[in-house]
Amino acid sequence: MAEPKKRKVESECRKFQTRWESEYFFKEFKRKCVCLICTETVAVMKEYNVQRHYETKNQAYASYTGAEQEQKVKLMVAKLQGQQHYFLRTQKVQEKATIVSYEVTQLIARHGKPFSDGDLIKHCLVKVAEIMCPEKVQDFNNVSMSRNTVARRIEDLSANVKLQLSDKACAFDFYSIACDESADATDTAQLLIFLRRVDENFGVTEELLDLKSLKGTTTGIDIFEAVSDSIDKMGLQWDKLCGVTTDGAPAMAGAHKGMASMVCAKVKETEGEAVKMHCIVHQEALCAKTVSLEDVMNTVVKTVNIIRARGLYHREFQAFLSDVDAEYGDLLYHSDVRWLSRGAVLKRFYSLRPEIDQFLKEKDRPLHELSDPLWLADLAFLVDPTDHLTTPNKSLQGKDQFLPQLYAHMKAFCVKLNLFKTQLRNFNVVHFPTLSEIRTAYPQANLSAKKGKYVSVIACLETKFRQRFQDFSVIDKEIKLFTTPFLVDAKEVEENLQLELIEI
Repeated sequence: MAEPKKRKVESECRKFQTRWESEYFFKEFKRKCVCLICTETVAVMKEYNVQRHYETKNQAYASYTGAEQEQKVKLMVAKLQGQQHYFLRTQKVQEKATIVSYEVTQLIARHGKPFSDGDLIKHCLVKVAEIMCPEKVQDFNNVSMSRNTVARRIEDLSANVKLQLSDKACAFDFYSIACDESADATDTAQLLIFLRRVDENFGVTEELLDLKSLKGTTTGIDIFEAVSDSIDKMGLQWDKLCGVTTDGAPAMAGAHKGMASMVCAKVKETEGEAVKMHCIVHQEALCAKTVSLEDVMNTVVKTVNIIRARGLYHREFQAFLSDVDAEYGDLLYHSDVRWLSRGAVLKRFYSLRPEIDQFLKEKDRPLHELSDPLWLADLAFLVDPTDHLTTPNKSLQGKDQFLPQLYAHMKAFCVKLNLFKTQLRNFNVVHFPTLSEIRTAYPQANLSAKKGKYVSVIACLETKFRQRFQDFSVIDKEIKLFTTPFLVDAKEVEENLQLELIEI
């Protein structure tokens, strides 16, 4: 015996009739016929079912007629819509709270703040809401910003960035890496690997490729294995690696066992070619260390430590500066690790030298060098070149900078050094305003006798710059081809580029 066919209500194509709203208090919601009175639904959307439900369960509403009935239907429809949208609104509020949690977490990570600051930020948001919009306080309370939540959010953001980078890896035409290894507060070596890539549309992407913790030794082979692991995990092709930049540590830049040399050798095995470079910012900072008048710098550091190392001296010196309305409110500490600190320390010390002299005399610890014009001339001279060195250092930093721009800054500074050297031979200090000030203040002192010393310092600095940046001079033709192709002779470039260059 054949089984009876099941009835398919959907195939009957029944439609809701608008007149059922006023006649039977029914409304269509999400393709279902819903009673406005008891919120029940009928199985099949046809008039017989709707009428039977109305007459058996809601006959008491038959007394409503005309305009009164229409008004009653509108109220019931509004009530039902509010009930239907309540859970949807709650869901949207929770979604927005999650989005806010991720956005605030991203700001915490970007500014390097502790994860525990999330709770403080939430308390601030709730307090603002209590004053500005009290009805929204609960919505702000729904934002989860605990320490553990912030940590999970950062992990999610990191994983998402890696996923995006992995998806884009196949579109890389070329890419380069920059590596820096340093120990953290727990003496664990941390290897930072940065990535810059370019696609066929010349779109440039800069990202942190990976952060590797080196638990044991940090030899060239250890760093190379960590870099290789990161590149392979990201699915990057070795033959598209065109450059690797490191600091000057032997484990990084060694000719045979350095990480950069090993990377270049691996790229060459895949029929590619990579150029290894020493970080241009780091090289500029190393060159700057050659400008060191030890007697001046040691005296400055010693004096700063005398005033700032003792709490009582420091408080009294700050109060003294406040009483005399000094230009600056305090002295600065010097740190060799922070490359730009020396210029700021020297400039602040020079500006506060009268106040320092008076304060130390009151403490019966006079600094006799502050009354010596020759020592003050050395101090002023040290301030000026250090200040000149700070300008290119700052211009070298920041995102979206390319090698030709950085190298142009260095070449321009070398030209400046040559100009300074030539002018100082005649003791022309027009570009040394601090030294010029001392020269004007002490006209009787024979400061011109110092010009040989100053010329030798500038000459040594110029020589150091030219020696340090020889690796950039090797690729000077490629840099010119990139920056000014119209000024390059086609005969001097590679044969596969000659015809294209002539067409341009």
